[in-house]
Amino acid sequence: MAKFQWEATSRAGEKKKGVMEAETADAVEQRLKGDGMVVQRVKKEAREFQIVIGSGVAPKDLQIFTRQLATMIDAGLPLVQCLDILAAQTPNKVFAKILFAVKSSVEQGATFSDSLRRHPRVFDELYVNLVAAGEIGGILDTILNRLAVYIEKAVKLRGQIKSAMFYPTGILVVAIGVIAVMLVKVIPTFENMYKDMGGGAKLPAPTQVVINISHSFMSRWYLYVGTVIALFVTVTMSRRTERGKEFWDRVLLRLPVVGSVLRKIVVARFTRTLGTLLSSGVPILDALDICARTSGNRVVEMGIRRARDKISEGHDMAGPLAESKVFPAMVVQMIGVGEQTGAMDQMLQKIADFYEEEVDAAVTAMTSLIEPIMMAFLGVVVGGLIIAMYLPIFNLASNIN
Repeated sequence: MAKFQWEATSRAGEKKKGVMEAETADAVEQRLKGDGMVVQRVKKEAREFQIVIGSGVAPKDLQIFTRQLATMIDAGLPLVQCLDILAAQTPNKVFAKILFAVKSSVEQGATFSDSLRRHPRVFDELYVNLVAAGEIGGILDTILNRLAVYIEKAVKLRGQIKSAMFYPTGILVVAIGVIAVMLVKVIPTFENMYKDMGGGAKLPAPTQVVINISHSFMSRWYLYVGTVIALFVTVTMSRRTERGKEFWDRVLLRLPVVGSVLRKIVVARFTRTLGTLLSSGVPILDALDICARTSGNRVVEMGIRRARDKISEGHDMAGPLAESKVFPAMVVQMIGVGEQTGAMDQMLQKIADFYEEEVDAAVTAMTSLIEPIMMAFLGVVVGGLIIAMYLPIFNLASNIN
């Protein structure tokens, strides 16, 4: 059992908060809703340090399951039979076990959405709420098809992010490895050679600096490694606090080049999620709450929540979103047009399509820009070390001439 901090509003409009022990955040939310409260936020206490183990189910597995389940239900097969077939044929043993558990829960009388809610690491809040809307509206097959499309696009977006970061990360790792090998193996060899050649002759300043760095690295390598580990742990721990997560998310959005791409990714995710929820019949306040939880960025989450509060007071959506200063003016204007025409969900899907294409182009451009920068960085550092170590030879040759 873990402890969760929660904030909610009672039926009388009174804001309340507290701490509750439960297995998951969803369990806390369900208890609060059962007490007639409107949940604002549920978050695990920051002081708890835990390593979260993955669900063991890849997004691709979930997408295939969702698409196949939609096809079977559309063909008229009973839900229990569909779950039994899909659980038996999936190659992922972890996913198969979960699907059999969901099937067993449905057979015992629970709704499909409630059965899915018991496995939050696989079926997130968005998935469960859409399935619940499909059950209520009698359009479960349609909802599942929308979910499959949503997961497919989300997987594509995540792949673009990974591909954008893979190349610079790889170059940086190679650069660090090459520099470490030179400091440990190459530079000491040159140093011994110069001692044999020149006795106590004074070396050029750049050469001496590089040799001193090599000595420091070899004798105090644990300090360098410890510093890197300490920085990593500090950043990781600070991101587990509210202020720390807000600070780092704000920094990421303000980074040159990378920040622009991240902002486009955030807009694409928000509009796709909100459009899918609204087109599936989820109330706008609930939809915005889910979008805030799944935004992936604390600054964006705060902006969405402020907009949600304004909308609950009777304001339109475009105004509060503009005040948040998170979303571009064009997005806000298009959302305003969608509100006026009554086609909000369609407008949001068009915005998502546009920004996903923008992300694709931005990732390509960023990769093209980062590639020469990283190569230049590697060339300057490694080349600088080599030139520094060859300076005594150049000086000797000029003296001979």
